[in-house]
Formats: sequence, C-alpha cells, structure tokens
Amino acid sequence: MTETVGSARLLADRYSIGEYIGQGGMSTVYRGVDTKLGRQVAVKVMRAHLAGDDQFRSRFRQEAQSASRLAHPSIVRVFDAGDDLIQTGEGPQQLPFIVMEYVDGQNLREIIEQDRLSTAEACRVVEAVLTALEYSHRAGIVHRDIKPANIMITTSGQVKVMDFGIARAVSETSSTVQQTTAILGTAAYFSPEQAKGEAIDARTDLYSTGVLLYELLTGDVPFRGDTAVAVAYQHVSERPEPPSQRDPAVSAPLERVVLHALAKDRARRFQSAREYREALRLAASGTMPKLSGDGEQAGVLFSSGEEVSESDLALRRLSESGGGARSHSRPPVMWVWAAILTVVAVVAAVLFWLLMLSPSSLAPTSSREIPPLTGVSAEEAMRTLEQLDLLGVSEEEANDEVAAGHVIRTDPEPGASVNIETTVRVYVSTGPDSAEVPDFDRMTLEDYTAELEDLGLGVGAVSREDDSAESKDTVLEVDPRVGTRLERGETVELTVSSGKVRVPDVKGQSVAAAKDILESLRLALTITPDPNCSAEGAAIITRQSVEGKQDQGSPVEIFYCSG
Repeated sequence: MTETVGSARLLADRYSIGEYIGQGGMSTVYRGVDTKLGRQVAVKVMRAHLAGDDQFRSRFRQEAQSASRLAHPSIVRVFDAGDDLIQTGEGPQQLPFIVMEYVDGQNLREIIEQDRLSTAEACRVVEAVLTALEYSHRAGIVHRDIKPANIMITTSGQVKVMDFGIARAVSETSSTVQQTTAILGTAAYFSPEQAKGEAIDARTDLYSTGVLLYELLTGDVPFRGDTAVAVAYQHVSERPEPPSQRDPAVSAPLERVVLHALAKDRARRFQSAREYREALRLAASGTMPKLSGDGEQAGVLFSSGEEVSESDLALRRLSESGGGARSHSRPPVMWVWAAILTVVAVVAAVLFWLLMLSPSSLAPTSSREIPPLTGVSAEEAMRTLEQLDLLGVSEEEANDEVAAGHVIRTDPEPGASVNIETTVRVYVSTGPDSAEVPDFDRMTLEDYTAELEDLGLGVGAVSREDDSAESKDTVLEVDPRVGTRLERGETVELTVSSGKVRVPDVKGQSVAAAKDILESLRLALTITPDPNCSAEGAAIITRQSVEGKQDQGSPVEIFYCSG
C-alpha cells in the first residue's frame, strides 16, 4: 500500500509538501516548508497499516509531543504532529504525520552500506548517540529503537538521532514480537528484555547501542536468523561472538566495552549513557576501562561478557570430578559453642556502638537534600540536580505567575532528604492559559518572540516592510493588536523592518534638496563637485552612484556641476 501527497498539498493547512525523500517500514518522508514560519522541514507520514485505530493515533500524538520537548544538538527536533486526510492505495485515509527538523545528510545505514567506518569514526558516532541518549534519559524518554536507520549524519559530519517516542507509540499498540518487528524494521537491535516482552528502561537503549557499536567495528550485527523470533531468541539465550574473532583489528579495550554493553542481565551492563560514553572514550584511546562489576568477583565471574554464578561453577566442577563425596570429621562441640558465643559478643558490641551514635551520624552519606528551585530556569534546575547526582525529569504545566521555561515546583519538595539517583520531577511553566498581546515598542523580532513565548504564545507569519526610521528586524506592527487576549498556543503575526530603503532619483534637484531627502533615509551621503561640467545658476545634481532598494546606512554619492 502506498501513500501519496501531492506537491501542492497542504498538511494541517500549514505544511507545504515538496519532493519525496525516502520510505521505511513505518513511514514515507517528504521535504516540506512550514508556511507560517518560512522554514524548511521534513514531514514523516506514517504508513496506512499502522493507523487503523484511534488508540495508535492518540498514542502517536502523545509521544510526539513528549519528544518535541527534547532540544539537543544531537537529536533531530520534532516541531509538530497530527493527522490529516491523505490519499492511499485504498482511497483517502486519516493518517498520522510528524513534522521534524530537516537534516541535510544521509542516515547511517546508507553510509555503512557504501563503506565501513574507521574505528575512530565509529567511536565518534557512538559517543554522539550516547550523548543524545544521556539527555533524553534524563528527560524520562527511552528511544526503544536505536539502529543505523534512525541515526543521521549531516554533510558537515554532525550526528543526530531521530524518531524518539515513535517506537513506544508503536510497541504499545503491538502485541507480538513479529508485529513489532514488522513495524520497527529489524529485530537485530532488540535487547533481551524487549525480546521477552518485559518492562523497558534506559538500559534497553544502551544494549541496542552496543549492537550498533559491534556492527560498526566488525561490519555485521552479532545475531542473525531467518525470522525475527529466531533473532530474538539469540538475544535472550546465546553469547555474542567476540568482535576480535570477526575482525582482529578490534582492540581488547573496545571488545571489553562492547561485550559489557551486550550483557544479557541489564543489571550487569552499563547503567547509564554517561558511564558507557566515558568507558568508550577510554577504550578508543587504547586504555582499558574499569567497568562496573570489576570488583564483584566474589559473587560473579565474568567471561566474554557473560555471567556465571559460583553455584553453577561448583556444579560444573562436581560433575567433572564424578560427584564423589569427601568425608570430614565433625568439629568438637566445644568449638561450635565457642564460635557461637564469639558471634553473639560481636553482634552485641556492634548494637551498643550504633545506639551510642547520634541520629545525625546515622544518616547515610549518599543522601541529598532537594534544593529550592522555584523560579529558576529549567536548564539551570537540571544542571543543579545533575551536580547532586539526582535524576531530573521535567513536566510542563500552565501557570499565570511563573514565566514560561521556569520552575513552578518540584516533587519531592525542597528540603526533603533523598538518596542519590532519585528521580525528581521538575514542573516547568509553559506560561498562562491565556495572555494579552504585549506592547512591541521598538523591540527586535528576537526580543518580542521571547516575550511571546514567556506568555505561552507563538509567532505566526512574519512579513517585512521597508522603513527608514527603524533598524532591521524592529517590530513595526502586530496582528491581533496589542491588548487582545489569546489562548495559550495561539500565534501573533508580525510586521518587521526589512532594514532596507528605496533610494530615489534626485538628479535635477538642488544640492540642498537632495541632501535633505537622502539623509532622511539614513544613508551615508557624500556630495562631490564635478569640475568637468559648467555650473549655471544654483548647483544642480547631475548624477548619483546608486538608486533603488538599498540597505540602511548604505553609501550614496551625488555629483553637481562646479566648473
């Protein structure tokens, strides 16, 4: 089934659809233009077989709105989402679409199909992906579908991750691995918990990123099979072949990082994107990183990224030795009682010591006190929580008193004592539910846009007009007029100064008249006598250097006869 969007078609009465860019398992992508803001965008129209019920469309819009809060250089921005009536092979259908930042470049899948990346370039790409994931995980958003097709490389080499939230919208309306795989395109990047249908968290993305790094270093994914179920089974139960066996050029530090990222038990792999990124950076420089679990040999033995408990190891040794039992003489009864009395004495001494301690000294050193954040910017609040080793998750909420982008309150409240890595919900103001259009007296477009956003309003169409009295980008007029009350999210159309003036033809005018006219237009005027023509009566302008539309302050030279 195919979906077609005509070149003259407007989605949501706003987005003009241009050339076809590409098509994947979930969507068809077109280049477009936001007619209100005049910027180039990419419009992703979801495939018709995904939009058969209202539940999916509702979930898709909700996840797209969550993803739109992500503003990071390594994440493709989501500007808008909705649904519209679109022509398909079975006739017009109401299909969901998402409007994203247009990225001039290729996706990573296209690049690695043409040629293998160098080890240094592979590490650089994965580091950028982990930076994007660290940001999204702190915002409480798990990607769920990290793979080369969802990673863009711009023409300047910048790495950008896209499709945040779409995988969740799909997976929560799909009931089997086969259905999800048909939608997400491949099971090669599934984590074991995804394959088993268990709960998903940030460590799921880190496993998929481990598969990505494995593929970039060796040229192939660790597991392949004839069906998605076969691949999912391998992710759950089979050990990945060490990367150096597929490509001897893979260094021991990089192999150690890859296998640690591919641990089946999520508690034994990297616990955060930052931890993963720092280990990868050390491995890329040739240094063997110290990974979490290195000091836990007493309980777990690591071998090629797999975990073997001591009880399993004991059973293996028992079976190898034939299972023969050894006899031991029973220790004397007096020794047993002596050991028991010693343990009781030690326990009593410890309890007495604890009772003598002050309550303050019993407080765990890992506790943190929630700082007062009300009124500070959301970015500053997140930085403060990060410095305290707390996980900040922002949630938007309308508020008449706190400016948009600033903190209203936190949960837990300021002063509360919590452990490190505790999630702190930060409620960020989106501005009031309604607001009056503010005055624009001599404000620039940038300043007025910021003031509108603080009030929860947006900027609509921006038109430009020549005005000699106002500098470039100064707001000249607004629609609706100042003082009009609008609902949150509504837009204000602006007319701003173009920064240009029209230079009139002043030939035949007197020098004094020409000077008054041109200087009133804020031009850099030069008056030059021309001795090559005879002067008759009053000085008259015979020629000028420029005329027509020019930038404010442009140089203009006029000549008059002085011979």
